Amino acid sequence: MIRNATREDVAQILAIFNYNIVHSTAIYLYEEQTLEARLAWFEAKVQAGEPVLVYEVDGRVAGYATYGKFRPQAAYQYTIEHSIYVHEDFQRMGIAKQLMHRLIEQAKADNYRTMIACIDADNEGSIRMHEKFGFTHVGTLKEVGYKFGKWLDLCLMQLKL
Repeated sequence: MIRNATREDVAQILAIFNYNIVHSTAIYLYEEQTLEARLAWFEAKVQAGEPVLVYEVDGRVAGYATYGKFRPQAAYQYTIEHSIYVHEDFQRMGIAKQLMHRLIEQAKADNYRTMIACIDADNEGSIRMHEKFGFTHVGTLKEVGYKFGKWLDLCLMQLKL
């Protein structure tokens, strides 16, 4: 079931987020976040009217998705950047695809023009999924991240809504 996240979901969202910080290059951060920081993030999303969706399985948050401003300047007001993360126990079950579908619907309903994806260039599964939704590769930023002792390239993809 996909639904809007609540404050009670934030601890499980944090667990997914922190897992990706520690174990992947999906997030270019080194330090795990605190519950207080993630609660502040959630409250800021709610205040800004930005969606935070969760995919729930048997009372557990199996994945979550959100979008927000691509850049703060007014000229970018119709462009958003999104994020989707799935709990390691629920990978390859189509959850990310369902969350993506719902995010795109929401973005269209909110009258956005463009959705941006910033994906680690080695994350072929995410790149393929985005292509299936009509995202196109618009550039690669070479060696902009450094994690796990190696330089990381960032793939930029765009969907015109």
